[in-house]
Amino acid sequence: MNTFLRHCISYVACKYCILLFQATRDLICSITASDKVLIVARESGAVHRYSLPNVALEQKYGLSCRAFHMSLNCNSSRLAIIDLSGVLTFLDLETSYDTGQQIIGEQLKFERKDVWDMKWANDNPDLFAMMEKTRMYVFRNLDPEEPIQTSGYICNFEDLEIKSVLLDELLKDPEHPNKDYIINFEIRSLRDSRALIEKVGIEDASQFIEDNPHPRLWRLLAEAALQKLDLQTAEQAFVRCKDYQGIEFVKRLGNLQSEPMKQAEVSAYFGRFEEAERMYLDMDRRDLAISLRIKLGDWFRVLQLLRTGSGDSDDALLEQAYNAIGDYFADRQKWLNAVQYYIQGRNQERLAECYYMLEDYDGLEVLANSLPENHKLLPDIARMFVTVGMCEQAVAAFLKCNMPKAAVDACMHLNQWNKAVELAKNHNMKEIGSLLAKYASHLLEKNKTLDAIELYRKANHFLEAAKLLFKIADEEAKKRTKPLRVKKLYVLAALLVEQYHTHVKNTQKGKLKGKQIEATSALAGLLEEDSLLSDNRIIDNAWRGAEAYHFFLLAQRQLYEGYVDAAMRTAIHLRDYEDIIPAVEIYSLLALCACANRAFGTCSKAFIKLESLETLSPEQKQQYEDLALEIFTKHSPKDSRNPRLMSSQNGGEGKLPTCIASGRPITEYQFWMCSVCKHGVQDREISAYSFCPLCHSSTS
Repeated sequence: MNTFLRHCISYVACKYCILLFQATRDLICSITASDKVLIVARESGAVHRYSLPNVALEQKYGLSCRAFHMSLNCNSSRLAIIDLSGVLTFLDLETSYDTGQQIIGEQLKFERKDVWDMKWANDNPDLFAMMEKTRMYVFRNLDPEEPIQTSGYICNFEDLEIKSVLLDELLKDPEHPNKDYIINFEIRSLRDSRALIEKVGIEDASQFIEDNPHPRLWRLLAEAALQKLDLQTAEQAFVRCKDYQGIEFVKRLGNLQSEPMKQAEVSAYFGRFEEAERMYLDMDRRDLAISLRIKLGDWFRVLQLLRTGSGDSDDALLEQAYNAIGDYFADRQKWLNAVQYYIQGRNQERLAECYYMLEDYDGLEVLANSLPENHKLLPDIARMFVTVGMCEQAVAAFLKCNMPKAAVDACMHLNQWNKAVELAKNHNMKEIGSLLAKYASHLLEKNKTLDAIELYRKANHFLEAAKLLFKIADEEAKKRTKPLRVKKLYVLAALLVEQYHTHVKNTQKGKLKGKQIEATSALAGLLEEDSLLSDNRIIDNAWRGAEAYHFFLLAQRQLYEGYVDAAMRTAIHLRDYEDIIPAVEIYSLLALCACANRAFGTCSKAFIKLESLETLSPEQKQQYEDLALEIFTKHSPKDSRNPRLMSSQNGGEGKLPTCIASGRPITEYQFWMCSVCKHGVQDREISAYSFCPLCHSSTS
């Protein structure tokens, strides 16, 4: 079975191999199939003939040897057999005898020894080549020609030519093959026909080929007749070799009147293009020379020929040549060279592609600006800009081709929501609000709250951004993180509210054109007013959280710097912010500052408040009671100074504004007020600051 498997490798692609493996079990040597016949040698020495594609057994033949290699000729009439000892014999499958309804093939009286390779001709059932030691023999009807000295393996035998490969030389260095290892041999009839044509003439050669017909010989005769412009003989030869294209070529030559023109056409037919071009130019037929080069795809030569001529009729062809050369460089990714030719060929589509591949976006922008409105190339250029994040250029290209929806989509894709909202408003697009909300909810689902805030801010939805930032600040405050961080978050949220107010004012004061725009803006204003009324805490008290933590930090800073009286005054303000800062921290700080300031009355009231808090555990309340007992057994619960401090700073309509720099009430008529947060600072305090103590905006 190993021998069979080794020789079946070439037969694996056959669609009948599965059936063959199922039907045969004792195969020991190679198999060979033609279009209709399958020959199988069995271990018993018998040869079975099957018909394809049904693999039905047709005939059995007996052999007197064990076959090692078998091969059918092109019409399946003869079978060549090489046995294990290297003897070549033939079996004629079509010879039949009447022996009781059984057809038996005949073994021919032909035998060659020391044969190790053979090959039938693909186009002639009587021709085959064989290798005997280091000689190659070609047989026609079992008559040999003179041998050829070679050691190559026969690959193919067709058109009276044998192709062989020097496998021994090839396998010495298989990684570096050489074309010289493939050798083509011509058989004697082809050599003789060529010699007759060259030395005797076409007529005698025609008679020889008539006696030894073969398509290759007729084609050789036709080519020789063409060289001599013997069109009648050439046509007859092309007919005999069934070359339709050759027949048409001969007829076309017959319609030409000029002999030089015929010679030029024949030169082009045989691939002598330089000679044909020279003949065309000598005949002052530059158009034919250009047409020849166009057929060959030699556009560089076409361009040279066009430049040497003159006339306006070549402008279209000149552009075609430029574009073809540009395609040549573009196919080889030489984009810079391609650009030069596409510019001359005015091929804007391919020019845009080259600019994109070269990352020459300035050139791409210039090209987009040079195109007329609604040009078919503008959407493609706009998408190129989108892929590289160039929003402004993409929007300009989309708007130039009247595609505002695509421009808005590009802005949203590139997270330029401010530009998207502006475009949507300018083009009366109503779906931008839903898209904005959808994208923001998508970010919030992924816990990308800061991205959602930035999204709303860029889209001028400052109130929505402020709400999210207030939420973050409240969460940070509950975590009891750094008070300074919480203050910064509240300040940022309040600044967004201020930007919202400014945006609303600018919208209302803007000059509107057209009734529809006025109605749309009025509706937008009403919707924003509804949003304004939806959360009074954010709108009316935007700075309340920032104030609370500002005074909380300021009181502690004053206390540690030794300004105990100022620290106590500032801590007293914190009583108004119990909804933001836990009461236990407010009154603990107040008790500490009052004790340090020896205002034990205020300190006593702070302890009373602490002991009454329901949020404290009994253990914590007991600790405050013990601490109060320890303090007030030594000191009387009375204020040593400012006995009316508590009452003077109580809330009410007549409450004085508080200096955010010192925490003292502002009693002067004139004081500095921040233009952003609208909080005041005493004149003697503001000189020490370059920025607002609360919102950190510039004081200049």
